Amino acid sequence: MSRIEETYKARDVEETIDIYFYRPLGYAIALGCQRLGITPNIVTIVSIFIGVTCGHLLYYRDITLNLYGIILWVIADTLDSVDGQLARMTNHRSKIGRILDGLGGNIMFISIYLHLFARMAVTYDFPWSLFFLLTLAGGVSHSIQSALADYYRNAYLKFVVDPAKSELEGADEIRAEYLATSFFKHPIRKILLRVYLNYTVEQEAFSKNFQRLRKRVDLEFGVNIPQWFADAYRKMNKPLMKYYAILTTNTRMIVMAICVLLDVVPFYFAVEVIGINLVMVLVTTHQEKLSAQLLQQIDEQWKFIPSGKVLA
Repeated sequence: MSRIEETYKARDVEETIDIYFYRPLGYAIALGCQRLGITPNIVTIVSIFIGVTCGHLLYYRDITLNLYGIILWVIADTLDSVDGQLARMTNHRSKIGRILDGLGGNIMFISIYLHLFARMAVTYDFPWSLFFLLTLAGGVSHSIQSALADYYRNAYLKFVVDPAKSELEGADEIRAEYLATSFFKHPIRKILLRVYLNYTVEQEAFSKNFQRLRKRVDLEFGVNIPQWFADAYRKMNKPLMKYYAILTTNTRMIVMAICVLLDVVPFYFAVEVIGINLVMVLVTTHQEKLSAQLLQQIDEQWKFIPSGKVLA
C-alpha cells in the first residue's frame, strides 16, 4: 500500500477522480500542512471561505468569472480532501472536526445555490418565486442525497473495512452526548452537536431496515464483525458504491460547471431534483432490500438464547 493510500478511508469507497486527482494533490498539500503545524480544522475553515467566494463568482453571466469560480471550487474541494487526509496522518481526528467538515460543505453549497438562484431570477422572465422553489427543492434534495451516500459509505467501512475507520453513529448516542453537553460551558460544541444530531436523524429516517441491521450487528457482534458477515456485506454492497458516488459532490459539480458555462442553470436544478433523486430512490430502495436479506442471514447463521448471548 502506498503512502497516499494509507490516507484513504478505503479504496472501495473512493471515487475515481479522488484516487487519481484529489487524493494525490491533497496528500502533497497535507504533507506541507503537517510540516508547518497547520491543523485539519484550519484547513476546513480556509476551504469554507474559498467555497463561499466560488458561489459569488457563479452569480455572474461572465464565462471568465465563472471559470475562476470553478477553479476556486476545485481548490476548496481539494482542501476538503486535505483536512481528512491530514487528520488521519497526524491522528488529529475528532468528532467536532468531522462535524465542522460537513458543516463547511453545507455552507459552501448554500452560497453556491443562493447565488445561482439570484442569477436565474435576474436572467429569466419568470416569477422569482418559481426559481426560489426550484432552488429550495435542489437544496433539500442535495442534503438528503449527500447524507445517505455518506451514511452508507460509513456503514461499508464499519462492516467490511475497519470499524475504527468508520464515523457511523446512531442518533441516540449523539442525542445523549448533546443533552450531556452544557451550552454555557461549551456553546460551540453544543451547537455543532445539534447540527450533527439533525443530520443523523435525517440519515436514519430514510434507512429503516438498515437501522434494524445496524442495531442487531452492534448487539450481537459489537466491533468484532465476523468474517462471514463482512464478506456477505461486501459482496452485496460494493456494487452500490458507484451509484452512491453519483449522489456526492463530484458528479453534481461536473454537471453544475457545464450548466453554468453554457448558461443553462435551471437545467442543473432539474438534473438535481429529477435525475439524481431518481438514482437515490433506486439505490436506497435496493439497499433496504439488502439490509433485510442480511438480517435473515444473521438468523440463519446464529442461534440466539434469551440472555442475548450468541451461540455458534
